[in-house]
Amino acid sequence: MIICMYDIICVTNRKLCTDVFTDRLRRIAETDVSGIILREKDLSEGEYEQLSESVIKEAGKKIILHSFDKTARKLDFRRIHLPISLLRDLRDKEYYQVIGASCHSIAEAVEAESLGCTYITAGHIFDTDCKKGLQGRGLDFLTEVCRSVSIPVYAIGGITKDNIASVFNAGASGVCVMSSLMECCDPKEYIFELRSAVK
Repeated sequence: MIICMYDIICVTNRKLCTDVFTDRLRRIAETDVSGIILREKDLSEGEYEQLSESVIKEAGKKIILHSFDKTARKLDFRRIHLPISLLRDLRDKEYYQVIGASCHSIAEAVEAESLGCTYITAGHIFDTDCKKGLQGRGLDFLTEVCRSVSIPVYAIGGITKDNIASVFNAGASGVCVMSSLMECCDPKEYIFELRSAVK
């Protein structure tokens, strides 16, 4: 994964798709997003492995597997994103070209970097339906996380074209977007709208 200014990562949720999930991911992969985190946390490892095989065929160059280290190794796939709890137990980190971790505090961000992450996500930054009832941690939190680590930080949670510029002003290298990219009619057009809002 190439990290560049104003980077965008898609985080999947197949339950939000109104079209065929693999087709949606293929269309997203054809945009200039730098990665697609195959999250799908409700699946068993066996179910996740089956889905991963299908998704990798459609969008393999940009896929980042989530949580299941054994599945990644079985598929000889070298990009993974983990909760901090699983990152702590990850062995042979040298196997992976890309390791991401979800962080919800400055302490977790610092720990993730020390454990070999190549990037982290920090959130949730703004209020979002994905975290109903939980207040966003805000831009001050994001700024502190970005100052605390030297690896790229991706803001997640409630990112829209109306607030994306403020996220980059806070120091983030990129953003993660889930609901909008799962639901929009045209992923390429939506990505263009996000980037135009930053400019």
